[in-house]
Amino acid sequence: MGTSARRALVIGGSLGGLLAAHLLRSEGWDVRVFERNPEDLTGRGAGLSTHPQLLDILQRIGIDFDATMGVKLDRIIFFDASGRVLVEENTARLMSSWGRLYRALRDPLPAASYRLGMSLLRVEQDARGVAAVFADGEQIEGELLVGADGGRSTVREQFLPDLAPQYAGYVAWRAMLDESAVPPAIRAQVFERYTFCLPEGELFLAYPVPGRNNETEVGRRAYNIVWYRAADPDKALIDLCTDASGKYHGLAIPPPLIRSDVIAVIKATARALVAPQLAEIFARAQPFFQPIFDLESPRTVFGRVALVGDAAFVARPHVGAGVTKAALEVASLAEAVRGEDVPGGLLRFAREQQPFGRGLVAAGRREGAYLSAQLKPPAERTRAERNPTLAEVLHAHNTRSESLRAVLVAARQEAQLTVA
Repeated sequence: MGTSARRALVIGGSLGGLLAAHLLRSEGWDVRVFERNPEDLTGRGAGLSTHPQLLDILQRIGIDFDATMGVKLDRIIFFDASGRVLVEENTARLMSSWGRLYRALRDPLPAASYRLGMSLLRVEQDARGVAAVFADGEQIEGELLVGADGGRSTVREQFLPDLAPQYAGYVAWRAMLDESAVPPAIRAQVFERYTFCLPEGELFLAYPVPGRNNETEVGRRAYNIVWYRAADPDKALIDLCTDASGKYHGLAIPPPLIRSDVIAVIKATARALVAPQLAEIFARAQPFFQPIFDLESPRTVFGRVALVGDAAFVARPHVGAGVTKAALEVASLAEAVRGEDVPGGLLRFAREQQPFGRGLVAAGRREGAYLSAQLKPPAERTRAERNPTLAEVLHAHNTRSESLRAVLVAARQEAQLTVA
C-alpha cells in the first residue's frame, strides 16, 4: 500500500482532533483532518475548565491563552437551598468555552487540511501504511491514523467492536444563559464566582464562560450550569429520552426533542432544591441533559492506528480535564512518532497512555461514586458512596490540576517500569 510522505489522517474534527493536527504538524507531519458532520462545529459545547498543562501545550503550538480566551474567577461560593451563603473562599480558575477554544485551534489550520462531511466507513492497513475509506467511496492513505472521533468512535468500533461506554447511573442537566438575561441583583451575587449547591445525592455547579459568540467582555459573557442527578436506566432515563410522539431515542435524544413536560418538571425541581438565585437562572435558560458515561479501552494502538481522547478513555466530567487529557495524549503521541518506526513509536505511546487513561477514569468514578450510588438502597452504600461534605467538594475543586499532575506522574512511572 503506497503512502504519501509522513501523512497523518485524523478522524474527528473536534478539539482532540484539532490538537492532534497542530501537534503532529509541529513535528513535520502532513496532517489531514476528517469530520463526519457536514457543518462546522462552532455551535457546540459550553463551559470548559483549563489547567496549566493545557495552557502549556497551547503555547507550544503558538496559541497564547490570554484574557480574551476565558473568564478569570477568584472566588468560590456554596449556597444552601434557601440562597444563604454557607462557604465563600478564594480560588483561582480560568473558565473558557468549547467554542472559544475550537475557533482558536480551527482558524489557523489550512482550509485544505480540514474536511467536513467525511464519514468513515472503515480503516485498512498493512506493513507499509494505513488508509481511511469513507462512506462516499473515497480512500485516503497515510502512514498514521489517529482516531479522535469521540466516545462513540467509529475507529474504536472497528478494532474493539464489543466495547461500549458504560452508563454511570446519572445525567448532567446543562443550561447556559446570556449575561444580559441574568437579573442584575442575581448577577451581582453570583456571576463572577464559581458557585455550588449540594442537594442530597446531587451536585449543582455554575460559573461564567465566554458568550455564545465567544465574547469575554463584561455584559456579553454567559452563565453556565451543570446539575448532576441520578436517573434509573430502566425507568427515569427511558422517560427522559422519549419524545412527545412516544419515540424512544436511546441515550442520545437531541435537545430540541426533549419533551416540554420534562423541561417544566426539571425547572420546578430546581426551584425546590437549589438556591433561588441559581434556580432563577436555570428557569430562564433552555436546559438539556446528557447521560454520564465512562469507558476504558483495553488497547489503544492497532498497528498504525492510535485512539486518543474520548475514543480511548471517557472519564466522568468531575475531573474537569477532558480537553487537557486529550492534549496531553496527543502531545505524547506526536513525540512518540518522530522517528521512522511509526508502529514502534505508537507502542511506546500506548505504554504511557494506558495507565494515564485508567487513572483519570478511576478518579472520575471516585468523585461520582455517591451520584451513582443513589440507585442503591442507603443501607447498601459504602462510605465512599455517601454524600461528600462541603470541605471535600472544596478540596477536590481546589486541587484539580494537582490531581491531574499526580495521575500523569504515576502513569509515566508505570510506563518506565514496564520498559524496565
